[in-house]
Amino acid sequence: QVQLVESGGDLVQAGGSLRLSCLASGSIFGFNVMGWYRQAPGKEREFVATINSAGSTYYTDSVRGRFTVSRDNDKNTVYLRMNSLRPEDTAVYYCYLSLRGSAYWGQGTQVTVSS
Repeated sequence: QVQLVESGGDLVQAGGSLRLSCLASGSIFGFNVMGWYRQAPGKEREFVATINSAGSTYYTDSVRGRFTVSRDNDKNTVYLRMNSLRPEDTAVYYCYLSLRGSAYWGQGTQVTVSS
């Protein structure tokens, strides 16, 4: 059974930085996509960034140039480095894994950016 556990969420001032981590456990092998989505209060969950097991990355326009997604395949871990944080980045950030036709989600980690 695949499980995802996020960490790294916190309260930070605008302009600050955070790094989120997500550890995947279970039967993780073969081509897969890992990444991050977020959900702000009163809004739908939205795509943030993904990286596949070949290292190709994709970002939503609002974070491109500020956020960096990376992964350590040996550790089954995906990271999200967030710089120049803005109040509008405040949300619960969810780790995502697409593997062999199934999607998996973490429990979420809160990121709050104060102005």
